[in-house]
Amino acid sequence: MWADWIPGILMLVLFALETPISFAIAISALSFFLIDGEIPFKIFAQKMVSATDSYPLLSIPFFVLAGAIMNKAGITHRLLALADAMVGHMTGALAQMCTVLATLLGGLTASSSADAAMLAKVLGPSMVKSNYSPAFAAVITSCAAIITSLIPPSIGLIIYGYIADVSVGRLFIGGIIPGLMLAASLMIVTWYIAKKRGYHPLRSEFAGYGVVFKTFKEALWALSIPMFIIVGIRYGIFTPTEAGAVTVLYTIGVGLFAYKSLSIKDLPKVLKETALDTSSVMLMICAASAFGFYLAWERIPPQMASWMLTLTKDPLSLLLIINVMLIVLGTAIEGTSALIILTPIFVPILLKLNVDMVHFGIVLITNLTIAGVTPPVGQMMFISSQVLKVPMEDYTIEVMPFLGAMIVVLLLLTVFPSITLWLPNLVYGAGP
Repeated sequence: MWADWIPGILMLVLFALETPISFAIAISALSFFLIDGEIPFKIFAQKMVSATDSYPLLSIPFFVLAGAIMNKAGITHRLLALADAMVGHMTGALAQMCTVLATLLGGLTASSSADAAMLAKVLGPSMVKSNYSPAFAAVITSCAAIITSLIPPSIGLIIYGYIADVSVGRLFIGGIIPGLMLAASLMIVTWYIAKKRGYHPLRSEFAGYGVVFKTFKEALWALSIPMFIIVGIRYGIFTPTEAGAVTVLYTIGVGLFAYKSLSIKDLPKVLKETALDTSSVMLMICAASAFGFYLAWERIPPQMASWMLTLTKDPLSLLLIINVMLIVLGTAIEGTSALIILTPIFVPILLKLNVDMVHFGIVLITNLTIAGVTPPVGQMMFISSQVLKVPMEDYTIEVMPFLGAMIVVLLLLTVFPSITLWLPNLVYGAGP
């Protein structure tokens, strides 16, 4: 019956009306219980609350806290100095530094939104003062921030692993090469545009390996954190959830004793920032849990699976169809909410076709993070544009070549699963 689809339609309408994502999902789920009338209303509240009773999701506040501590500890200028030494001689040096810095930060902050805000504030004004287009500065700071979604620890990969019941460790390692590919694609487009517009390098020649080594050594404590996480998970020293807790202690030690730039007085502010960031993510997960009950009750995922399998039973063709669908949806639905809503729908379909769930997870996260810089609802787009006071129409024009490059990377990841699976299979061995 058409009434079965009312909650889903209502959710899309609320998105179009710019209702906050969490509330749009929760209201849509609530409408199902009001319309049905037979299901006890208390189940709505139970589903909202029960979503928080998850051991894997406990890693989210830990990694958010670790990222907040490292930001407060002042590691950014050390990583920026390393980025400067590596690419300051390249055409469009400030924009190239932005991408390199985002890649280095990817293993520390776990939040694309945090990276977008930091990059826009730290490098955006410098680019504008150096006669870079403000819209170009907003685009490169927002696009570079999405690398965080793939390089561990990634909140998106943790959420996907929880929903799809996939090894978070394999997902973490599987995201490294795709993250580096995204960085390379952004740097290539940056070089081309910078050369045409005359965005000059900061120096006439490479700083030298001695300078690179010196800045690398100064940033080594910060750079060791992603490796610390991966090695610990791989050898069973701790689980991904425990890795978050251990990383918090590690980052506090780095800030207090290695860099001596963190004060105990900073911790209350850091904890407040972490609570706010974590609560926004968890509220969305709670709302999606209630909405997931509606999907399961109305058997919408099996219906979608049956319909999509009538289109094709070829795994690659189906992945390409899903990619096109997600790119279209990404222009209207924020990435994290789409991840939470769509993962339970797509996973059963692709399991029937023996698609590797680590491969699909990386493709899905890559696609949905591209949505984060896509008008009109891209979260990183809003953050960078707001910081640099850039109108959406100017941003939209500038972002097109970068979107094209990232979609090429997405297609390569889709068509060639070995790009994603080679490193997890090397580290963990072939298997689920």
